[in-house]
Amino acid sequence: MQRFNDQIIKIYNTLSGKKEIFKPINKGYIGMYVCGPTVYSNVHLGNVRTFMSFDIVFRYLKHLGFKVRYVRNITDAGHLENDADSGEDKITKKARLEQIEPMEVVQRYTVDFHNVLNTFNFLPPSIEPTATGHIIEQIELISKIIENGFAYVINGSVYFNVHKYNETKDYGILSKRKLEDLIHNTRELDGQSDKKNPQDFALWKKAEPQHIMRWPSPWSDGFPGWHLECTAMSTKYLGEKFDIHGGGMDLKFPHHECEIAQNEAAIGVNPVNYWMHANMLELNGQRMSKSTGNTVNPDELLSGNNTFFSKAFSPSIIRFFIAQAQYRSVLDLTDAGLLASEKGFNRLMDAIKTMENLKASTKSSIDILSWQQSCYNAMNDDFNSPILIAQLFEAVKYINQIKEETETLSSEDLEILKNTVNNFVFDILGLENNAKTNTGTDKLSGAVDVLIRLRQDARANKDFTMSDKIRDELSDVGIQLKDGKEGTTFSLS
Repeated sequence: MQRFNDQIIKIYNTLSGKKEIFKPINKGYIGMYVCGPTVYSNVHLGNVRTFMSFDIVFRYLKHLGFKVRYVRNITDAGHLENDADSGEDKITKKARLEQIEPMEVVQRYTVDFHNVLNTFNFLPPSIEPTATGHIIEQIELISKIIENGFAYVINGSVYFNVHKYNETKDYGILSKRKLEDLIHNTRELDGQSDKKNPQDFALWKKAEPQHIMRWPSPWSDGFPGWHLECTAMSTKYLGEKFDIHGGGMDLKFPHHECEIAQNEAAIGVNPVNYWMHANMLELNGQRMSKSTGNTVNPDELLSGNNTFFSKAFSPSIIRFFIAQAQYRSVLDLTDAGLLASEKGFNRLMDAIKTMENLKASTKSSIDILSWQQSCYNAMNDDFNSPILIAQLFEAVKYINQIKEETETLSSEDLEILKNTVNNFVFDILGLENNAKTNTGTDKLSGAVDVLIRLRQDARANKDFTMSDKIRDELSDVGIQLKDGKEGTTFSLS
């Protein structure tokens, strides 16, 4: 459905610090780059939240009719610790600890990354390039930056000259930091003696003898800087200037700041029109941290094998919970929050099931087109998924009113209601109806249907004690029976 001609989208642009009307560079086409994972460990829930935010953006733009090229990279070259310039290579460190090859580490955790995202019903990106597959492009980019006078070579390593760059450009334009403040707050770190200034960052690092992952270059056998790979891959597949660059808030500085500087130094343009940053995920009001034990991974949350939550939660419940916060807001993961989301999700799914059997009337008493536009307005306002969800629960109210015959919809408006709800719930928010997709839920439905029939038999035989016993004991385990004109239905509470 082609809708981009009549929907005006506003995006909060980190670069300007305000919402801006979105105008793609090429009408009908959008280029979007999102920084992917460094594959040296299992994907964590904070990653899931970030990538889910941009999965919803991707889904919505596609729904509007745009042709979207979505590029999300895999960092498999193993950038260094301490802001990517010093310390140990993260992938090599993992390989040494487990006594395996670095690319075995890469393969293991790339597979884990894909498995987790598939579990949460993510759409795959259009292109998923790897850092190691683009070494040539990165070397060419470094050569341009050196040629333009913004980098220098020392002892086989190449560093970006931040001070030289800042003479004519603005290092800090994205993060709103001033170079003078960075100088004042910088402490000397071991291994930075080659740099002219502590603020300079590595474009290429000469590999030490023990460093396993290395490639030949004009300067040394070594490996590229972390910041460089995203500049090389984003511009290769999306052009020197593209529409949207996304990532977690923690990447704004230095990673994304350095991307801008590299592109300006090599090509002379800021590469991105709209910079988008997803905020952090907390656990019980505190930042997730492995060192403090305040962390839970996706598998533990899905299986219930953890000490933080009272039960296991399905992928769609977790996805629904995440969508109930706007992507730029800090989201606090709590047991109470997930339990509330589960109730809301089940209520929504029950309404969708009811909606399929609604009967149309000759006229409408609800302005369904205004409600439909309110759903689009929510997503047009910087992809405001919680406002969208509030509008979907307005639809739940309408569905129940139509069922009880206190409101009516014409056949045309009823079709609009059904299409809009299904589009936003399943295609845009990416939720899945567990009753349709989960074998365990199918079996549960069958078992409850058997108990409903036994209860109906008991009532027909005037055995109200047994009838009440079935109803009450199901209620005790979280299954609510509802008696209505069309018979008895159930929901999970």
